[in-house]
Amino acid sequence: LSVALLLRYSLGLSEEAVAVEKAVDEVLSAGHRTGDIADAGTASVGTKYLGQRIADALESSQ
Repeated sequence: LSVALLLRYSLGLSEEAVAVEKAVDEVLSAGHRTGDIADAGTASVGTKYLGQRIADALESSQ
């Protein structure tokens, strides 16, 4: 989400920021979580995996 903030406030790219936010929401809604935000007792994925899922969601939205 830091990228969305950069896009929106530093670069003035609001549409791109929304696309990033939607991609993150899509991936989190699918249940993917890294260990730092996963609920206790639930499976988690690594940051590389989560980042790739977000990149895939961004790519498929275009």
